[in-house]
Amino acid sequence: MAAEEQVVVVDASGQVMGRLASKVARMLLEGYSVHIVNAPDVLISGDKRSILEEWKEFLGVGSLVNPEHGPYHHRRPDHILKGVIRGMLPRDRPRGREALRRLRIYNDYPEELKRMSALRFEDAEPRRPRLFYITLGELARELGWAE
Repeated sequence: MAAEEQVVVVDASGQVMGRLASKVARMLLEGYSVHIVNAPDVLISGDKRSILEEWKEFLGVGSLVNPEHGPYHHRRPDHILKGVIRGMLPRDRPRGREALRRLRIYNDYPEELKRMSALRFEDAEPRRPRLFYITLGELARELGWAE
């Protein structure tokens, strides 16, 4: 499979995170190597205040004995998106672990990928006005990500 592995570039800007993640997870399980670009521009649906409250509460979860023991919470948009996709893969099986190894996520558009055409999922486009969404970059900045 490694010799015939197909590389797919996905432009994530303006796409809804959950729908995008499920499409990408399916492609990874089918054997594609997926590179996602523009991760901070992914949209999260819901009220901005409630999303921020949920994530900040999640950041409070940790070890009471020694905080160095984790769990560790990512604040970068590419790492947050990778965690969402990771949750949709069967990591306890070899094919799920292999699929996760074929995933690459970038916060911008790398020069080596600019010559390839980027794929966009039509059913991952937002269905409601922009007011009902928050970008992953906004969430990451609220959580402490410094570009």
